[in-house]
Amino acid sequence: MVVVFVVVSLMWMMHTITKNFVSDPEFAKLIAAKESFAADRGLWMFLLRAHIILAVISLLAGPIGAIRGIRLKSPAWHRWNGRIYVGSVLLNIVPGLYVSWFAEGSWTIAGFLVLNLLWLATTWLGYVHIRRKNTAKHTQWITRSFFLTYANLTIHIVLPIGEHGLGLSYEASYGLAVWGGILLNLALAELVLRKKWMA
Repeated sequence: MVVVFVVVSLMWMMHTITKNFVSDPEFAKLIAAKESFAADRGLWMFLLRAHIILAVISLLAGPIGAIRGIRLKSPAWHRWNGRIYVGSVLLNIVPGLYVSWFAEGSWTIAGFLVLNLLWLATTWLGYVHIRRKNTAKHTQWITRSFFLTYANLTIHIVLPIGEHGLGLSYEASYGLAVWGGILLNLALAELVLRKKWMA
């Protein structure tokens, strides 16, 4: 199961980096899809890039932290990897919230704000519980955080379904994708925890 997450993470990282730093570094397609753009373009682009880079770090550190062999054989390495993961999420809260505020549509904005706060809360709870040496609670909360890290991938899967499959507007499809991504990823996290696939 963890191997699947590692492969998916690497593929999505390559896609994200190529899309946002090679094929469209000025985010022209993303801006063109918006009906209006009220943000300071320079600040928005800087924080969006920071948000993407920190998210990529989270995507890499998350699956590594879930590898049982590393946890058991190299606990010090696991702890350092965990610090990188938690740090990348905590540092991402400012750029994440800023970029969320300029998303398309009020439901999308609300969804992204909730997603960022849930990501922060689940990560923080995972960190707090491991500091208290409660491994079971740590695993539960960090798994939820880990799945929320994949929300962007889920959003990009659900978005075209709403827009092209259901014929919704781009704004409505984006709102559906964000809220759907939150719910689907948290549901998958609970399924994984029940099956103990990440133990």
